[in-house]
Amino acid sequence: MPPVFAHGALRLYLLALLESGPKHGYELIKALKDRFGGTYSPSAGTIYPRLGKLEEEGLVSTETAGRRTNYRITESGLAELNSRRDELAGVENEISASVRRLADSLREDIRSNMRGLRADLAATAEAARATATAAEFRGRSGRTPAEGNRALKEAEMMLQAFRDDLRRELRLKAGKEPLSPVALETVRTVLEQARIAVLNSLAR
Repeated sequence: MPPVFAHGALRLYLLALLESGPKHGYELIKALKDRFGGTYSPSAGTIYPRLGKLEEEGLVSTETAGRRTNYRITESGLAELNSRRDELAGVENEISASVRRLADSLREDIRSNMRGLRADLAATAEAARATATAAEFRGRSGRTPAEGNRALKEAEMMLQAFRDDLRRELRLKAGKEPLSPVALETVRTVLEQARIAVLNSLAR
């Protein structure tokens, strides 16, 4: 895959992001991720060295705010940004092209992953059905209503535990960073395949 930013483009775009006001590193990373619609998120190892270089060149300055370091564009940085507005417009066009390219790649990854996931789920569901059918055949003659009620309660408890556990993990994940399109599509596919498998087993 081609690089997201051409040589020197990220450096210029960081200056543009700082034009609206001081920001700390995480805010800049989030702003870039939002600009790319979640299809790309630069690492700290990508952002901070470039910010350090901009500071060495006198284009940004730093100020401490609690435990965070904020970056502010300097007069020299603003002068460079103003002198390169045309180039910045080109960077914006390149970002738009990169978003489309990354989105296409992401959609293909999702389709490929979902095909493999559906196959795995189908195989697991078929194995579960075979096991359940054998157990049903062996125990059909001796099953009582009380045993049926216990099985229903156990199934309901398993569903509740699954729901609570999954909701807790999703909220923990969302508290750290937004859920990615791949993760969301995976959750949707897994739950739908699980629902189909359970309904099919109940219909037997």
